Amino acid sequence: MNGIEKITARIETDTKAEVGKILREAEEKAAGLRTEYQGKADAEAKAAAEAGREAARRQAERLESAARMEAKKQMLAAKQACLDEAFNRAKKQLLKLPDDQYADLLARMAVRAAKTGREEILLNAKDRKRVGEQVTAKANALLAEAAAPEAASKAAAKGGKAGKLLSKAVTGASALLQGTAMLTLAGETREMEGGLTLRDGNVEVNCAFETELRVLREEMTAEVAAILFA
Repeated sequence: MNGIEKITARIETDTKAEVGKILREAEEKAAGLRTEYQGKADAEAKAAAEAGREAARRQAERLESAARMEAKKQMLAAKQACLDEAFNRAKKQLLKLPDDQYADLLARMAVRAAKTGREEILLNAKDRKRVGEQVTAKANALLAEAAAPEAASKAAAKGGKAGKLLSKAVTGASALLQGTAMLTLAGETREMEGGLTLRDGNVEVNCAFETELRVLREEMTAEVAAILFA
């Protein structure tokens, strides 16, 4: 081998060594980059998974809260429906009372609501025809009965509600004795399911069953709910 060939062979050997070194360094760098990016990818995947789990947890909490809220709304609606049904049944029972009992009920309602004992009693068309005269007669009888001397002395001694009843009764009885009449049955009627309205001039007292039961419901809702849902 001559000098040129030796030099060429040496250059070739050195070049191969340099290329091998470069390739090894490149491979090492590539491996390092692969490891680095794999680590980043793994970290990002883990973070994404954690974020996904957290989002899923929050979503589950929101759904659970919404479900609880909807359950409460449904329960409240069910209780409201039960209360509605209870008071509707009460009204139906009142409307189905026999004539005598129905007239007694309306008469007592009229006496309770009367202020002067000279009011007009307004009923719906059906009730006026069916029990109008009975209601008026029974109510006036109750006022007159309460005005009796013995009842008067007992009521005066008790005072309170009894005293107020006495005052109404005496006023009504005085009106009867003076010929100015007591409670009278109005010639006109009112649109209502049942009950009555008392009228004294321009002043009216609404004692329709719808009104009475609404007021009673407002006063007794907690008590009725306790019985229904105990």
